[in-house]
Amino acid sequence: MRTDAGHGEPVRIFEASSDLQEAQWIIEEAKSLISEGAMRSEIAVLYRSNAQSRVIEHALFSAGIPYKVYGGQRYFERAEVKHAIAYLQLMDNPHNDSAFLRIVNFPTRGIGLRSIEQLQDAAKQYGISLYAAVPYVAGKAGSSLGAFVKLIEGTRFETQHLPLPEMVKIVLETSTLMNHYRNEKEGADRVENLEQLVSAAALFVSEEGFGQDAPAFLGPQAEAMAGPALTTADGIEVLDADAPLPAVMSPLSAFLSHASLEAGDNQAQAGQDALQLMTVHSAKGLEFDAVFITGMEEGLFPHENSAKEEGGVEEERRLMYVAITRARKRLYMCFSQTRMLHGQTRYNMKSRFFDELPEHTLKWLSPKVQHHWFGHQHKSAWDETPESGANKIAQSFGKKDLGWSIGETVSHQKFGEGVIVNIEGGGDNARAHINFGRHGMKLLDLSIAKLEKVAARLNG
Repeated sequence: MRTDAGHGEPVRIFEASSDLQEAQWIIEEAKSLISEGAMRSEIAVLYRSNAQSRVIEHALFSAGIPYKVYGGQRYFERAEVKHAIAYLQLMDNPHNDSAFLRIVNFPTRGIGLRSIEQLQDAAKQYGISLYAAVPYVAGKAGSSLGAFVKLIEGTRFETQHLPLPEMVKIVLETSTLMNHYRNEKEGADRVENLEQLVSAAALFVSEEGFGQDAPAFLGPQAEAMAGPALTTADGIEVLDADAPLPAVMSPLSAFLSHASLEAGDNQAQAGQDALQLMTVHSAKGLEFDAVFITGMEEGLFPHENSAKEEGGVEEERRLMYVAITRARKRLYMCFSQTRMLHGQTRYNMKSRFFDELPEHTLKWLSPKVQHHWFGHQHKSAWDETPESGANKIAQSFGKKDLGWSIGETVSHQKFGEGVIVNIEGGGDNARAHINFGRHGMKLLDLSIAKLEKVAARLNG
C-alpha cells in the first residue's frame, strides 16, 4: 500500500534560545496557519512531559487563543497545583475558608470530619473565619488544628522577606506536598508540575516588573496579612476579618490573581474550535493537519529516566515515531538551548533523534542567534562545525590545545557524555564549559579532568 498524498513538505526545525521563545514561536506559526485557513482543532502541540504545557498554556493565554488539553487538565487545574495554590492563598489571606478546607488535612495530618465540624460550629458562633476560629476548638482536634496554623504561620515568617519564586519553593517543601507526591508510585509527573510552579512564579515576577528580588509580601503586611488582630472576651487573639485589603497588591497576591485568571475561560468549551495540547502518549491514535513536537532535547525527549531502564531509549524512539506520524500535512520540531524546568534553568543539547532523521527531509528555520554562557559568547548549535571551532581555538591558543575542540562530544566518569560549548585559557590553564545534559553545565580544568573522546572510544 502506498499513499496518494504526494511527496509531502519538509519537516520544519526551529532552535529557540529559551522555552519562552519556543512557545512564542509556536504561537506565531499557529496564527499563520490559522490565517491561511487551518482550523485550530487541526493544529496539535505535543510534549513529552506534562509539566512542559505550563509555558505553552501561558503563551496561548496571553495571545487570547482558545486551547484544549486533550486527555488531561490545564496546568492550574491539576489537583497537585491547586493544592499548592491553596497553601499560597492561605498565606496571602488566612481567612480564605475555601483554601483552608482544601489543605487543612492534605497531606493527611489527623484532622477528621468531626474536627472540621467543631471548627465550623465555632466559626459560625463567633462570626469569624475557620482560621481565626481554631483557638476556640478544644481537645485533640484543637491541638491538630493548632499545629496546622503553626505550620502556616511559621512558613509565612520564614518567607516574608524572600522573592516570590523562593517563597513558592519553600512552601512546596514545608507543606510536605513534595514529599507526599515523591512517595506516590505514580507521583513523578505531579512532582514535575509542582516544580514548574516555581518557574511560573519566576516568569510572572519578570513579566510584571516586580523585580527578581522583590519580597513576595509587602512590608508589614507580611506580619499581619489580613489586618489587625482582635481580642475576644476570653483573651484569645484572632484576626480581624473585616480589615481592609492593602492598597498595593503584593507579588504573591498578584500571582494568585493571575493564576485564577489563567485557570479560567481559555480552556475551550465542547465543540469550540481550539488548539489541541497533549502529551505524546495521549496523541496515540490521533492525527492532525499540523503538529508541533516541542522540547526536542536530551534529558527531555528522550527523557532522562530512559537511560536508567533497560530498553528505555528504544521506547523513547518508538514514542518519537508516534509523535512524528501524528502529522498529516505539516510537521514542526523545536528545541531550546535553555529551559526553565523543575524550577531551574537548564542548558540543553539537541535530541539525538535529530541525527536519525534524513538531512534532506529537514528545513531549518532557526535564526542565527548568539547566546552567552558564563560570560562567553556562543553561537547557535548549527552556526559552526566542530572543525571551524577547532580552527578558532588553534588561532587563539596554539596547536598544542587542539586536543579538544568546541562542539566535540566527550565522556566524563561522573557526569557521562557532554558537549564542549566553550574553551578558555590555554596550555595547562585551559578550561572547558561542557554541557552534560541533565547534569547541567560544568566548568572543568582540562589538565585535571579525565575526559575521553567519545568518537575515539567508539572507534577503539
